[in-house]
Parts: sequence; C-alpha cells; structure tokens
Amino acid sequence: MTSELLTVPDAMAVLRVSRWTIYNLIRSGDLTSITVGVRCRRIPASAIDDYVSRLCEESL
Repeated sequence: MTSELLTVPDAMAVLRVSRWTIYNLIRSGDLTSITVGVRCRRIPASAIDDYVSRLCEESL
C-alpha cells in the first residue's frame, strides 16, 4: 500500500495557508504528520482530505 506523502510546502500549496499555519495544525493535532529520519516532516495526502472533511462538517 502506497500513500502519497506531502512536504510542508506541498501542504501549504494544497490548503493555501502559511508555513506557520501548517505547523500549528500539526502541533494541535488537527493535521496528522510523520517524521522521516531526523528532521523531515511529511503529511499524508489522506490527512489533508480528513482535515478538509472535518472543516466542511463543522461548517454545516
């Protein structure tokens, strides 16, 4: 099973938000991420989809 992993700049582009916002979402637990190696942060594409779905549900 292969899951697409996005870099922080990729996630910024998808959500059209700042780096600061992405890291705050990660810290708060609203956006799931993984650490690859010592310093590489990656966000599964499915985590972006889940986050957007939650936002849509909350706005209803």
